Amino acid sequence: MIRYALTRLALLLVGLLVASVLIFLTLRVLPGDVAQLIAGTQGTPAQVEAIRERLGLNEPLPTQYLEWIGGVLRGDLGTSLLTGTPVATELAQKALVTVPLGILSLVIALVIAAPLGVLSAMRRGRADGTFLSVGAQALAAVPVVWAGMMLIVVFAVWLGWLPAQGFPRAGWEDPAAALRSLLLPALTIGIVEGAMLLRFVRSATLQAVGEDFVRTAAAKGLTRDTALIRHGLPTVGLSVITVLGLQVAGIIVGAVVIEQLFTLPGIGRMLVADVGARDLPKVQGELLVLTGFVLIVGFVVDLVHRALDPRQREAT
Repeated sequence: MIRYALTRLALLLVGLLVASVLIFLTLRVLPGDVAQLIAGTQGTPAQVEAIRERLGLNEPLPTQYLEWIGGVLRGDLGTSLLTGTPVATELAQKALVTVPLGILSLVIALVIAAPLGVLSAMRRGRADGTFLSVGAQALAAVPVVWAGMMLIVVFAVWLGWLPAQGFPRAGWEDPAAALRSLLLPALTIGIVEGAMLLRFVRSATLQAVGEDFVRTAAAKGLTRDTALIRHGLPTVGLSVITVLGLQVAGIIVGAVVIEQLFTLPGIGRMLVADVGARDLPKVQGELLVLTGFVLIVGFVVDLVHRALDPRQREAT
């Protein structure tokens, strides 16, 4: 197990290094001149060149990359070109919205997918099982923006139960108001991601029904459903843990869109604004943190899956 963990850790570090290079180079090929943007339309060529020299934009790309990644290793993600605020500080502030939104979305997705996916498999061939399966396929195909707009119409406009947009100025000083503002966005992401996960849970459950140990338990006198619940669901749970890493990536992508729709002051909305403003240090830091988070989640999921699955432990 230790050897496997060290191997996966090495792959994680390599993945982060490759991601940092790709992020750095991709942002450098975008059209537009950051120095010209800062100088404004009235800036003279001398002023633009002075800004480029001050920001190190006139240095070779390898030098710029090494300076940036060296700062990252020291915990310095850079400073915003437009606000002068450390990128790490702004990320920490925006994470107070994005992280709770992601956690709440994941909880909603699991609450939807786990019981309904198992029920859909156990009721396969019956009207309710077919309804759940078809409904999950339909919801999984719904664009997250459209789903958010429909939920706004129902719960904010018609029923008036939840706010349609915004986040309390007091933030988490008023937890009830903060949670109410995040509930509708989290429902939007959770329902769509939950529908996708439900289909996987259903497939994993159907596969577990055909396993020898489940059929043996049924042959000893248990009903098919009881045998599945007692002996098959742990296998389904292991399969779901593996997929959760991909679900986290989907939730992050969904958060970027949903924070725009619901005007939430999170990392996703900040990222979109910074890309438009060509604030390269902030965009670099934001993309690297988001990418690193996804890779770390995948790393943790792999270790947890291997620790819980005796078949993988016996394989090495």
